[in-house]
Parts: sequence; structure tokens; C-alpha cells
Amino acid sequence: MIVKKKETRRVDITNLTKRDGTEKNSPVIAGYASVFNSKTSIGDYFDEVIAPGAFSRTLSENGDVRALFNHNWDKVLGRTKSGTLLLTEDERGLKFEVELPNTTSGNDLVISMDRGDINQCSFGFYATEELWDYSVEPALRTITEAELYEISVVSIPAYEDTEVSLRSIELDQSVEKRIKLLNKIKGVLGND
Repeated sequence: MIVKKKETRRVDITNLTKRDGTEKNSPVIAGYASVFNSKTSIGDYFDEVIAPGAFSRTLSENGDVRALFNHNWDKVLGRTKSGTLLLTEDERGLKFEVELPNTTSGNDLVISMDRGDINQCSFGFYATEELWDYSVEPALRTITEAELYEISVVSIPAYEDTEVSLRSIELDQSVEKRIKLLNKIKGVLGND
């Protein structure tokens, strides 16, 4: 029988950026919550790495994962079930994009990111498959499969190799404006 043990990891997500929201658009942050094969020390007891593909089962099963601020379940920034949190794996790691809410937590995060005060990330998971190498000191734990339940934007990470940035919506708005203008022209000219 597999015993699930709830675990969290903090990850550095330098280059956090934001985008300013307008009318229908909210600020969006994007980056890597976990970088594969990036070693970190867990409490000076052992080292740990996340193997490529460790989150693929969670992602394929459409698990309901939340984006939080500092692992606080009262400060939900996004959620996969609602479509405000998007998660994918690529060759580098666990990539995420969060459409931030117009809440105190969301707005405070944008300000803190603008100032450069917050630029790191963490994630919460259950290790469902792992490998241990006791031939090295400290021992090395490799997470080969993890059931992901949350990612968090945090001030102190366990993993230093993550990154996040604010996404610009200016290009999206520019394209939207051009399409509206073309549709007006078509209406005036009678071209359907």
C-alpha cells in the first residue's frame, strides 16, 4: 500500500514579470514551478531532484491544481479547473501560467513583483514514485512521479533554478484592435 505524504518545495523563479490588466484582461505571470534535474538540499538530510516527466500523470489526469501565494490556501491565485492556471511539461520542467485575480493577494503580488521583492516559486506534491541513491553523501532522492496539488509564488524557495515573468498583453490588444478596425471597414464597404 502506498502511503501518501504531503510535501512542498520552494523554487527560485527569477525574472518574475507581470502584465497590466485592462477591461477583460488580468495580469498574467508565467514561468517554471519546477526545473527538472535541478538538485537541492532538503534540510541538510538529503539532496533531491525532480526527474523529467514526473508530473505527466497529474497533468494527463486533469488534476485540480491550485496556484497559491506562499502556500496559503486562503490566497488562491488560479486553478486548473477554472482555466486560470495552465500547467505543461517541456524538456526544461513544469511550466505554468496564471491569470491573476483582481484581489488584494493578486494585486499585492503584482506590486511585489514589480519591485523585485518576490521572484520565486514552490510546489506541493505527493511523491508517488522515487529512487534513492545511498552511494553518495548526502543521499540523493529522485522523484520520478509526483501527484501535484499546488504551485505557489513564494519569497523563499527550496529550488533556485525556477523563473517566472509577467506577460505583456500589448501585442494581444494591438491585434484585437486591428481585427475590430478591419471588421468596421468591411461593414462600411459592404464586404461580408
